Amino acid sequence: MSCPVIENRQIVAIRVDATSYRQAADQIIVWAGRKESRYVCAAPVSTVMEAYDDQTLQRMINNADMVTPDGMPLVWSLKMLGVPLATRVYGPDLTLAVLEGAARHDIAVGLFGGSQEVAALFGRRMGERFPGLRIVFNYSPPFRPLTEEEDARVVGEIRRSGAQIILVGLGNPKQERWMALHKDSIPAVLLGVGAAFDFLAGTKPQAPRWLMQCGLEWVFRLMTEPRRLWKRYLKHNPRFVVLLVMQLLGFRRARKLA
Repeated sequence: MSCPVIENRQIVAIRVDATSYRQAADQIIVWAGRKESRYVCAAPVSTVMEAYDDQTLQRMINNADMVTPDGMPLVWSLKMLGVPLATRVYGPDLTLAVLEGAARHDIAVGLFGGSQEVAALFGRRMGERFPGLRIVFNYSPPFRPLTEEEDARVVGEIRRSGAQIILVGLGNPKQERWMALHKDSIPAVLLGVGAAFDFLAGTKPQAPRWLMQCGLEWVFRLMTEPRRLWKRYLKHNPRFVVLLVMQLLGFRRARKLA
């Protein structure tokens, strides 16, 4: 299986790859089949702005093997930056495309993140949807940093499981940091999937597709989780618009890539 070269652009602070679901899923399956250590980030506006504010995180995301445009504002940004055929590669939908490929090519999958109940429900539903899918590892980390001993034990369990793709559902920027720090110790593709476990397990509602296409998914999510998300959107969204406009008009260069 050969994968074409993918264009990319700097958007404010990070590199975003103008890929598609098929291109991204095919590339992930190729890497996984070779048991290569890779990591893939699905970037919405909040990820861009978290990276703008934190150069260590910025460097981690720019060192990723693939960064997909998870939100429509990044798709529009790619188009304005000279990639007219750019399309959205939304984390939960990319997860489905990857799992379909994993089932077809007998690629073992692991789950890292979410609650035990949600991960178990997600695994059952995906197994029903993709016959032959092998989920060989499932770990729900506590709501605190792991100790060195705990971390080493979990990494050992992942390696012994034989998982070739690890779906990492810790939310951003926690999952990006975890993937960057663990890439070289795990011979698998680490794919940051955000809230995909909850969405695909059916424990949290997804925005209607028409709202996603309008770039207003954040409004739906804010309405469903106002106490958790209001600070994120209030802080990040207006600044992203200002910084992108300044970048497009050439009044100010976005922060240099780390």
